[in-house]
Amino acid sequence: LGFKSKQGYVIYHSRVRRGGRKRPNHKGIVFGKPKHQGIHIKSKRSLRSVAEQRVGRRCGALRVLNSYWVGSDGTYKFYEVICVDPQHAAIRRDPRINWICSAKHKHREMRGLTATGKNTVVWAKATNSH
Repeated sequence: LGFKSKQGYVIYHSRVRRGGRKRPNHKGIVFGKPKHQGIHIKSKRSLRSVAEQRVGRRCGALRVLNSYWVGSDGTYKFYEVICVDPQHAAIRRDPRINWICSAKHKHREMRGLTATGKNTVVWAKATNSH
């Protein structure tokens, strides 16, 4: 996953509420065309990518490297998100990770450049959804 036990790496624990979004329609009645009559809406993004994006928004100075599933219960899924401090000297000097210090890697998680985001992008292209 890219984590090393050294200075400059941070692990955030994140929880995301499970399940999709239910459209707030009274008695489940939608007045409109059949295309728009779905009540339970599935998200295009995985819950893991949602966890990464929340951490990325909260910690603007850090770069999200990756994440992994920790556990789940009936209500939440728990993930740990690996972040890197691009200003830290230990990160800037390490040739294996200093690629993340360049400005083009700001908010990778928002643009689908982490592992789970790439899965979503590939899946969207394969199913031809717009």
